[in-house]
Amino acid sequence: MNKSKVSKYDYIDFLIGTQRVYSSAEAERVSPEQKNGTAHDGYTRQLHRLFPTTERLWSEAQAHVDLNKGCLIIDDSTLDKFYSRKIELVTRHWSGKHKRVVSGINLVTMLWNDGERHIPVDCRIYSI
Repeated sequence: MNKSKVSKYDYIDFLIGTQRVYSSAEAERVSPEQKNGTAHDGYTRQLHRLFPTTERLWSEAQAHVDLNKGCLIIDDSTLDKFYSRKIELVTRHWSGKHKRVVSGINLVTMLWNDGERHIPVDCRIYSI
């Protein structure tokens, strides 16, 4: 297997710097030109290698979180899926946006905040 031309920080740097288009093709287009430069497939492969888990998220965030100060913010959001009939995670949830029960995927996220920084520490998809 060849060594990846994309580090795990290359796509993160791209996301921080971009304002509108978030895709591997756009990352390739704006990356510095170099001999044997990075193709958009390199970004895609790297993202698949770094499949996010809640444990990995916490291990990255833990160094930035001071448990003696700040607060933990928990949010549950419903990702609307009105026209889905056979998507596995779609169930009925209350939507604050629509002020009624809708079909969707319920996403619960946890964010730590100390007044200056917002650090994501966990996220879960709620499934009955």
